[in-house]
Amino acid sequence: MNGPLYFLEKVARATVSIHAQVPQEHPSVAMGLGNDRRGTGTIVSPDGLILTVNYVIIGAQNVMVTLVTGEQLPARIVARDFTTSIGLLQIEGRNRPFVDVVSSANATLGEDVFIVSSVGGEKRCADTGFITYLGPYEAAWEFVLERCVCISASALNVGLSGGPICNSTGELLAISYLNFPDLVRPILGIPGECFLSGRDELVQHGHRVSTPRKLWIGLYSYTLREHVVIAGVMPGSPGEKAGLKQGDLVLSADGREIHERKALYEVINRHRPGEHIQLRIMRNNQVHDLAVSAIVVDDYLG
Repeated sequence: MNGPLYFLEKVARATVSIHAQVPQEHPSVAMGLGNDRRGTGTIVSPDGLILTVNYVIIGAQNVMVTLVTGEQLPARIVARDFTTSIGLLQIEGRNRPFVDVVSSANATLGEDVFIVSSVGGEKRCADTGFITYLGPYEAAWEFVLERCVCISASALNVGLSGGPICNSTGELLAISYLNFPDLVRPILGIPGECFLSGRDELVQHGHRVSTPRKLWIGLYSYTLREHVVIAGVMPGSPGEKAGLKQGDLVLSADGREIHERKALYEVINRHRPGEHIQLRIMRNNQVHDLAVSAIVVDDYLG
């Protein structure tokens, strides 16, 4: 027990509470993220670089972090990666307690892990679990991970998203992205390699420059009986401007039949910014052709 307890204490010292203030008029507020956001972050270098989830800091004008000691500090937004949904902050200071980030490539199903999270201010909570899934993930809001890390969790509430998911030696394998309390309380994490592969670019440029920027048309969707159905369209997005509506059934994109959500996302991201995706949809038993302009998601949410 002494070894794991030592690593837990080490990670807890490097875990911070995040409080972000976002203007009411920012598009992310209308998406349901709100303008007063709280999350968790992990210090990953002695100079105060903090790894968290992007949606906590999208559109933020002011970000404060609280250390486990109770000290509150302003944080600078360093980077936002809309492809992997990680965000980076930085606080002033040297010799900060930090956690090493490692790739999940060597992680295995059933491996023991622990998670630490903020529950506000200097308060932290922790839980133990094990890895239940390693593989691709795609979500309703045009988000795809080629690999994610899902873990079990026994606690009813493991705190605010963005906390470190660590292996038994206290290295950060992933950061918590979403909780699914209706599915035996698993937690979905963004793997550490999403940070490691782009760290220098993110710190230097604020976004990835060696990979194409994520394209987006601003829709929510779900798959029903091998058909993709539009669940909603974001205000002011290319999808809304093109006339997409809730309940539309996507038949094809650029002439390719669409039977799953990921296939639609792939078609969108084969384009260049400003190019049009040709969508064929069914609405009220009538077929319609729509041209939807693909944009860089940063241009809408940045």
